[in-house]
Amino acid sequence: MADTLRVGVVVFPGSNCDHDVYYVCKHQMGWRTRFIWHKETDLRDLDLIILPGGFSYGDYLRSGAIARFSPVMHAVTRFARKGGYVLGICNGFQILTEAGLLPGALLRNASLRFICRDVFVRVERTDTAFTSAYSPGAVLRIPIAHGEGNYTADADTLRRLEESGQVIFRYVTADGRLDPEANPNGSMHHIAGLLNDRGNVLGMMPHPERAADPVLGRTDGLGLFASLAESLVGAALKR
Repeated sequence: MADTLRVGVVVFPGSNCDHDVYYVCKHQMGWRTRFIWHKETDLRDLDLIILPGGFSYGDYLRSGAIARFSPVMHAVTRFARKGGYVLGICNGFQILTEAGLLPGALLRNASLRFICRDVFVRVERTDTAFTSAYSPGAVLRIPIAHGEGNYTADADTLRRLEESGQVIFRYVTADGRLDPEANPNGSMHHIAGLLNDRGNVLGMMPHPERAADPVLGRTDGLGLFASLAESLVGAALKR
């Protein structure tokens, strides 16, 4: 069934992780994968849409602010509101918050510096479409590369996110502890990735596609794609 799953990787002017995601989806997972140009609006044939990392529209104004108004994002919003699965990675996460598909905002890193290195993130839930292949509390080593990854939200939003279990990944130490030194960008509550309240949209700053091939020396990100494979096949069988 995996080779019948249809995945679209959105390409904005300035995207630079689109081919990385495409490689994992098509060649690692065996999914029917295609690029979606930012001016496209017909997404009806897809099971999953991925917004990759990069610098959409040059990150002018602020990250994701212009991409939010692109024709494809109007279609992505309709797709998500109908229950379609959407994954936003790094700049994709920023776009999802700008588009209102996820709450909060991604601000400048607390250090005011671009950070590119491996981090450790803890899996907070395994009963989601994006994390079912992981063990509860698993600590993953995954790269980050961003200048605006400081997740911020008001107190009421943070409370709702925590109470509803929408925080899926947190920055932690190698042994899974919350520690300010392990929070690379100053994100509130150490948030590295979160779901919408329906559970079909995930935004995350770390790059799982860069940790999904043994050739790269790390495979901790592969579980996210394996989780989606199981969830998407299940959804396809119900259609």
